[in-house]
Amino acid sequence: MAETVTLSGKTSPGLLASLDPLLREWLPRQRWFAGKGRPVTGFSLVAATELLPADGRLGLFHLLVRAHQPLTLGAEPHPGDCYQLLIGVREALPPRLAPALIGHVDEGPLAGRTAYDALYDSRPAEVLLEALRTQARIGGLRFEREPGQEIRTGLVPRLVTAEQSNSSVVYGDTFILKLLRRVLPGVNPDLELPLALAREGCPRVPAPTAWLRAELAGESYVLGVLQPFLQGAADGWELALRELAKGEDFAAEARALGRATAEVHTALARALPTVTLGHTQLQPLADGMIERLEVAAQAVPALRPYAPALHSAFTALADLASEGRTWTAQRIHGDLHLGQCLRSPAGQWWLIDFEGEPSKPLAERRMPQPPVRDIAGMLRSFDYAAHSAAPRAEGWAQTCRAAYCSGYAEVSGRDPRTDPVLLRAYETDKAIYEVLYEARHRPDWLPVPMAAIERYAASDPH
Repeated sequence: MAETVTLSGKTSPGLLASLDPLLREWLPRQRWFAGKGRPVTGFSLVAATELLPADGRLGLFHLLVRAHQPLTLGAEPHPGDCYQLLIGVREALPPRLAPALIGHVDEGPLAGRTAYDALYDSRPAEVLLEALRTQARIGGLRFEREPGQEIRTGLVPRLVTAEQSNSSVVYGDTFILKLLRRVLPGVNPDLELPLALAREGCPRVPAPTAWLRAELAGESYVLGVLQPFLQGAADGWELALRELAKGEDFAAEARALGRATAEVHTALARALPTVTLGHTQLQPLADGMIERLEVAAQAVPALRPYAPALHSAFTALADLASEGRTWTAQRIHGDLHLGQCLRSPAGQWWLIDFEGEPSKPLAERRMPQPPVRDIAGMLRSFDYAAHSAAPRAEGWAQTCRAAYCSGYAEVSGRDPRTDPVLLRAYETDKAIYEVLYEARHRPDWLPVPMAAIERYAASDPH
């Protein structure tokens, strides 16, 4: 691996200044950019590390930059989101790297060179894997490996080009490296929970092989996680749509997925602390659900006629808590749906992507919650899949729901349907979130959560 140096002093600001006009145009176009709809007004450098020297044929820079944008009305002051960028520089890009183009640099230390997203290029991707293999320490970057895990050389990298909220590189058919794009200081559940599950011996989550962190000004950032690549595995969402298109039943898969979910929940409850939720804890939780309903009803007029009935789902939960009912909360997946599940050719299900909802603060994502929140997310995902079929598969989602809950009960000993007030509250809260999201981003999909809203409003919370 090439000698590496950390940029500092005058060089780093000069580097960022030379890239600034290009990044202002390029960054907002990326799928993983969180600040859509607001212009980027500038950048500040958090850290810059030279991984391949820029005076050669290929230069490679690892940057953590904070993007500054105007605040939305009523928003709290915010320093700007921090993004992880891997910038390659060449005199000219070969045609195969045309999709990676960021732009041609006109001034500063990179003047006359072409900047591009280096993850599209095999050599920079090889540099990252080699650093993980050798457990390199480069400036503030820490490439770390789980004891006993080996990474062999010669694995050919390829970028996963499917749209996602981060970036992933597959090495041969052996590993997949997920690089977080919007990064936050602190313990990231996308590394924390798979590590805890691996140490519990849970086979339903790929065990981390290695990871990349940054240590900066006394704070730690998780930047990426290397895990085994599940060759031949089918994405749960795509699998469900294929079965729907063929008119095939999905109940057996839903049951197996329920069992897998329960195995993960059971292992997490063993590995990490659990808490009891009583009235003191449940009231703020119910209040948060009510507040989200009110915000969504203001933004989406179609939701307003159902608001009083939906409100009852949350007050019913608070009423149970005030009568002395308690629930157990634990660490959960946090954003579970069919797209977060993979099935092997042999029929084994895995759960992936434990990052939680990326828009939420890390501290909130790491809070113990009732496992039914994950279950509600999966039940809503069955509903979405059913509505994606043409013609619509009547009864398909209900069959999947029943099978999933039965499978969950087989492993956990607790059927989610035996706690209907809690389940209805979380399903309703999820559907309200979906209504707001679809109204803002995918209006054509709005009928999907609205159909669920109509059902939940008509159902008895008790």
